[in-house]
Amino acid sequence: MNEQLSRKTIARIDAPPRRVPQPADPCAMVIFGGTGDLTHRLLMPALYNLASTRLLPEKFALIGLGTGDRTTESWQADLRAGLERANKDSSIDEAAWHSLASRMRYVRGDLNDPELYKRIGQALERADAEHQTEGNAIFYLAVADRFFATIVDRLGEAGLVREEPNANGQRPWRRVVIEKPFGNSVDSAHKLNDHILKTLKESQIFRIDHYLGKETVQNILALRFGNTLFEPIWNRDRIDHVQITAAEVVGVEKRGKFYEQTGALRDMMPNHVLSLLSLVAMEPPARFDAQTIRNKKTEVLSAIRAVDPNSVVRAQYGAGTVRGERCIPYRQEPDVARDSNTETYVAMRLEVDNWRWAGVPFYLRTGKHLADRRTEIAIRFKKTPAAPFEELEGENPRPNWLVLRIQPDEGISLQFEIKRPGPAMELAAVKMDFHYQDWFPPEPNVGYETLLYDVMIGDPMLFMRADTIEQAWRIVQPALDQWAHDHDSLPTYPSGSEGPVEADALISRSGRHWRQVVASPEEQR
Repeated sequence: MNEQLSRKTIARIDAPPRRVPQPADPCAMVIFGGTGDLTHRLLMPALYNLASTRLLPEKFALIGLGTGDRTTESWQADLRAGLERANKDSSIDEAAWHSLASRMRYVRGDLNDPELYKRIGQALERADAEHQTEGNAIFYLAVADRFFATIVDRLGEAGLVREEPNANGQRPWRRVVIEKPFGNSVDSAHKLNDHILKTLKESQIFRIDHYLGKETVQNILALRFGNTLFEPIWNRDRIDHVQITAAEVVGVEKRGKFYEQTGALRDMMPNHVLSLLSLVAMEPPARFDAQTIRNKKTEVLSAIRAVDPNSVVRAQYGAGTVRGERCIPYRQEPDVARDSNTETYVAMRLEVDNWRWAGVPFYLRTGKHLADRRTEIAIRFKKTPAAPFEELEGENPRPNWLVLRIQPDEGISLQFEIKRPGPAMELAAVKMDFHYQDWFPPEPNVGYETLLYDVMIGDPMLFMRADTIEQAWRIVQPALDQWAHDHDSLPTYPSGSEGPVEADALISRSGRHWRQVVASPEEQR
């Protein structure tokens, strides 16, 4: 072997061959909200990437629904323009695009009109005849949550979600993908689940959380359960606390109406952040299958005490500077009330009441217009007994940190202490750092490819189950209840800062402190 090969290259050569996934099952995909922002920015690029990597089924059709008076050709042109914006650094694979575009059809109609669902049925029959989709269909609800129940009702009334044997003896499948937010409280989530389960079976429902489509999120399971190194120390005996951060530099942009009704807690905590917590805290599964993994995630959420409102901080961004650009306060954003009490930042402390995690606090925070974009899970281990180093000058051994970086610099780092070179015994903190981009070739990915593929093959592992959703809302409900009656003005934090001082006070009560959102030169020792 060439001695000039790097260790990373050798590691890749010695690794077993990569398993190549098979194309998904034949199907048609119907997008409610086919002309909307989600379709343009994420769904269409994801479908194109699946087509480029030969994972989209050859027998496939795409039906877009909208209220606008347009043709299939104009809809295709709009999606092509959005795809070019998403792929501005690379050229479009014309063969993949042509294959996908030739299978697209636009259908106009009102979501409340039963006639629209008759036209959907006709479009599905035509897709089956022209593209041999075998009667399989995905209904993707990329619309406002107020339409979820209505669409499911209409699909049921039109017979579009029945899974019955056809003339060939086959049993086509029908699946419904529902975007967040799935409810806005524990009661509304329960009512929505009850409502749609009158029409659909749980196995037909795919409640999507795009965070779970990220490779770095899925890697949490591989890191924990694929390595004997971590399991013996993954408990209250060795871990001091866990911090989960989802920091954004963007504000509410042009979503003022949506955000006024939602806020940071509803937008991020019950789905994204608690999904990360469940992966970190769940018990080892006996099998790596969808039912087992989802059971374990739900079990750990059910073991979390409902949050004490006194352990929650909320705040709103004010004026400031983010990455060199001046930002206006939240209350001056378009479609935001001038006396709004909607939070753009929330931090909380949670505890898991089970044997593994008893006494280990989990600190969660998310916010907009913060100092940097960073989503990470930081696990701080307990300090080593300092007795051997008490006489040394300087800081005693610092606690070890294991940091799982979800975005944007995907990877894992482990900080530990070593002796600094020289005649004296002096400690220094160093890191071992893994970056995805250093080891694996980049692949076009907007975060939805894996999720769409899993819907097509019927794998629900990365999707939220009804009871899981309700447990997540149960955890945060006490804070929502208190805020509904609390009309005091919210504290503010400067745009471009680390967040409100009240959040610092929340974690400092126990003598701990937040990791900085912006990494220091010494990478947050």
